[in-house]
Amino acid sequence: MSSDFTSRLWQGVADIYEAILAHPFLAGLTDGRLPAESFAFYVVQDVLFLRRYSQALSLVASRAPDTAGTEMFARHAAGIVTAEMSLHRSLMADLDLDPASVGASELAPTTLAYTSYLLATAGNGTYAEGVGALLPCYWIYWEVGKHLLGRGSPNPRYQRWIDTYGGDEYASDAREVIAVTDKLSTGLSQQESQQVRRHFRVTSRYEWMFWDMAYHQETWPV
Repeated sequence: MSSDFTSRLWQGVADIYEAILAHPFLAGLTDGRLPAESFAFYVVQDVLFLRRYSQALSLVASRAPDTAGTEMFARHAAGIVTAEMSLHRSLMADLDLDPASVGASELAPTTLAYTSYLLATAGNGTYAEGVGALLPCYWIYWEVGKHLLGRGSPNPRYQRWIDTYGGDEYASDAREVIAVTDKLSTGLSQQESQQVRRHFRVTSRYEWMFWDMAYHQETWPV
């Protein structure tokens, strides 16, 4: 699945991934006890997140050193609209959330911080740094999806979410980005390699923070 480089990236966030799996948001998905309000908050914020994540993907696509990288990241940016946003539209309908109101919602502090970091890294860092910052969202959701798929959920809404991220289509996208990271790692200087690892760990932390934000329905303190 991964080379020595991406294996080391993953090993470097093993503690974060374990904390993610232990988080009550994910536990609540599988036992069905996650409050509907927390899940609704997550859906709203994830819609806002995905719009900005798609922008970051487009930025990285524009900086790819080859047409294959440009095509892949541009395809993924468009795929968010057709795949993940399709899931979210169905969930919004189930949760009686008005799409227009969702689109006009305010970014929670963690959502703004995470997406701002992604956009800044994708826009101002090297191509490799942008890929390193984007990769945890792919990889962690894939691993979480596989883990939760083995446990299932009594809640059909939560099961639909699990099926999406534990499914083959999402796995294919994640594998593509891991392969790209493996390929580009061979040409990195020691300094840039360290930067990629730093971005990968930072955005992995943001993944934990995003679920925690949703669970507690985070608001601005002032």
